[in-house]
Amino acid sequence: MAMELSIVMPCLNEAETLAACIGKAQSYLRCSGVSGEVVIGDNGSTDGSQQIATGLGARVVSVPIRGYGAALYGAISAAHGRYCIMGDSDLSYDFERLDEFVEKLREGYDLVMGNRFKGGIERGAMPWKNHYIGNPALSCIGKILFHAQEPLAKSPNRQVEKGIFSSGPAF
Repeated sequence: MAMELSIVMPCLNEAETLAACIGKAQSYLRCSGVSGEVVIGDNGSTDGSQQIATGLGARVVSVPIRGYGAALYGAISAAHGRYCIMGDSDLSYDFERLDEFVEKLREGYDLVMGNRFKGGIERGAMPWKNHYIGNPALSCIGKILFHAQEPLAKSPNRQVEKGIFSSGPAF
């Protein structure tokens, strides 16, 4: 049976939170019965993040090109799942609550985006300027440009069918 889901996390020195994120992702896969893997796109961590990830059974992809987007691109390119769910490895997302995203992908959606504000965001999890200025402004622009009903820029937690990603730019 082909692997259905790759849970992808970019990483740069996330030793303090990485184990908890991987544990939640693995718990989701185990409890949901979804066949999958956890892939860490490491961007040159120097705090032992790679060892933590491999010790927990996650697959680490070393991405030599610096940057958040490069780390995601490298990890998604190496992912084996039909679908990819991506989120930061800093505990800002609950990797145990992925059912709704997987359901939408199975229904045929090419892209599913989460909104961490709808479920509540903990105090101190985001700088005030991002929460009250940056995200609302980006959401407004995105809604206007793409005629979207839902906010587009409130969460970097995104899900894609890997096939649409593989035609993207090469680094």
